[in-house]
Amino acid sequence: MTESSGRLEPVDGAPLAWRRVSGAGPTVVWLGGFMSDMSGTKAQALADWATAKGRSFVRFDYFGHGESEGAFRDGTITRWREDALAVIDQLTTGPVVLVGSSMGGWISCLAAAARPERVKAMVLIAPAPDFTEKLMIPEFPPEAHEALARDGVWMRPSEYGDPYPITRQLLEDGARWSILPGPVNVAVPVRILQGGQDPDVPWMHALTLAHAIRSDDVVFSLIKDGDHRLSRDQDIARLIAAVEELV
Repeated sequence: MTESSGRLEPVDGAPLAWRRVSGAGPTVVWLGGFMSDMSGTKAQALADWATAKGRSFVRFDYFGHGESEGAFRDGTITRWREDALAVIDQLTTGPVVLVGSSMGGWISCLAAAARPERVKAMVLIAPAPDFTEKLMIPEFPPEAHEALARDGVWMRPSEYGDPYPITRQLLEDGARWSILPGPVNVAVPVRILQGGQDPDVPWMHALTLAHAIRSDDVVFSLIKDGDHRLSRDQDIARLIAAVEELV
């Protein structure tokens, strides 16, 4: 099996970059995190797994992320949810298994609720539902609130590179898609992998989501020494095992 790539043309003319491995279904669809892209360790590991096992797999970059077009500062949860639905609708057929990392866990829940006839199961890694409202805003310093009120944007410092924009539009839009405390209208099997040493998504936040999901077939795995990325060899092995169980 080889991986193909292309551009998905959305309505507003900002194409989304995607890569796809053709194979047996259900199609595994990767939904990445906030400011991440489809070339990351976990997405690449799943592409390698799909290629080796003859499985169908799709990964993509949201609007303003990675190889896709658009300005990151113009992105919202509404837009990124629409991106995920466009990928499911236009690049896959039949049942899909969503694999969502961090923000992708939130987008996965929204997509599963919108496409219950298509989504068969979900694997969520350090899922961050409602992160704009419940995880991000409470940590803002006073200057962030001042900049948002004055300019509509705050350049947030990053441990991983240059400061990046957080806009008032993103925060207000995120609040409209809040899913906690639930119930979360997802009735399919769900596997959640969560690091106990995650500085970005506290494990109790992910556990709250596990309780809120309507499905009874939810397994929450706490990796006590795991961080937010869960990209070590043993973490990747757990991820692939969870995906294999559900496909």
